[in-house]
Amino acid sequence: MTRALLVLGFVWLAVPAFAQPQRVPPPATPASPIAIRAGRLVDPDTGTVALVRYSVCDDFGKTVNPLIVRGQVSGGVAQGFGQAVREHTVYDPSSGQLLSGSFMDYALPRADEMPDIEVELLEIPCASNPLGVKGAGEAGAVGSPPAVVNAIIDALSADGLTDIDMPATPERIWRALSHAQMAQAAD
Repeated sequence: MTRALLVLGFVWLAVPAFAQPQRVPPPATPASPIAIRAGRLVDPDTGTVALVRYSVCDDFGKTVNPLIVRGQVSGGVAQGFGQAVREHTVYDPSSGQLLSGSFMDYALPRADEMPDIEVELLEIPCASNPLGVKGAGEAGAVGSPPAVVNAIIDALSADGLTDIDMPATPERIWRALSHAQMAQAAD
């Protein structure tokens, strides 16, 4: 019997008084407040997963063009999702030959696997430059792998899954879940 669980995984990095951004002084470090929620459907019988919702809020300082920043974050989220659940570089252990050198062997996320990504821009101007801008290039790709993997673990923790390595492919999820359930049954 197939069952699916909806879960939200949370990742918080360098969070200063997140609820009231207008009252937060510029951070002393280059770290930005970031909040990520990744909603996942996980089928424990097959190990398949689907990203059903993704929300991110991050501080980019003064955004000159919010549309471009949102697009850049969305692209980074897709890249991080691929790293978390699809992309796996495989080498032959004896020869060192790359075995996943084509898109037939190296899976990337497709547009139909991605939900609309909700991007909220938190604008805390940077004090170290006259425009008040900060970098945005890596933002989506940095937080999405841990958010996605944590959401998978949260969804399957009741079944005994406490850890999984990236990429969390369907086979890897199914095997980890099977081992966790056997360990629970042995206890």
